[in-house]
Amino acid sequence: MPLHAHKRSSRARRFLAGGAVTVGASVLACAAVLGAAQAAAAAPASSGTTTYTVQPGDHLASVARSHHVPGGWQAIASANHIPSPYAIQPGQVLTLPSGSASSTAAPSSASSSTGQTYANNLDGWIKHSLAIMAQNHIPGTYNGIYRNVMRESAGNPNAINLWDSNAAKGTPSKGLLQVIQPTFDAYHVPGTSSNIYDPVANVTAACNYAYHRYGSIDNVNSAY
Repeated sequence: MPLHAHKRSSRARRFLAGGAVTVGASVLACAAVLGAAQAAAAAPASSGTTTYTVQPGDHLASVARSHHVPGGWQAIASANHIPSPYAIQPGQVLTLPSGSASSTAAPSSASSSTGQTYANNLDGWIKHSLAIMAQNHIPGTYNGIYRNVMRESAGNPNAINLWDSNAAKGTPSKGLLQVIQPTFDAYHVPGTSSNIYDPVANVTAACNYAYHRYGSIDNVNSAY
């Protein structure tokens, strides 16, 4: 990452059924069916909420976008008592606030705001980041990102440097492009996760920083 925020090591250790009414059924049976339907219609919704099972590659912002959650990712965090850094895990069941779009079959990969899906691996993370960068007019190419990721973290999204000068100051470099928290916060791109370890958020923020300091991540060939 930046000279004040990078990992100098070249490698980091590292988801009605309609019952058909048969012609000729007794009047009593029909009355029972109608009575049940009327009761159901009259009963208010129990909570007005729905649930969503977290999939690999998800983060609160992507879930909020895909389910049109009123109040955004912050509302999901509040409803589920998720504290900072707002991390969620595959398989976790989230309660979505009232007014959210109901969940359908869960995708097997992360979904972007454009509806495109990406694999939950380095290739998918870079491509997803590039799509977000394009929306935000942040320059950079796949090769430029990949080259720097391999130098900074060897592709490990959980990489952390606990020994350099930044770590000594209490702000260790983290994630795919080894960003310190102040830099991540300053160059975080809206719509991405606020979790510095989220691979898409980490790459996008780092590329935004590189854009403002060097013109593009493509211009970065060493410690930055």
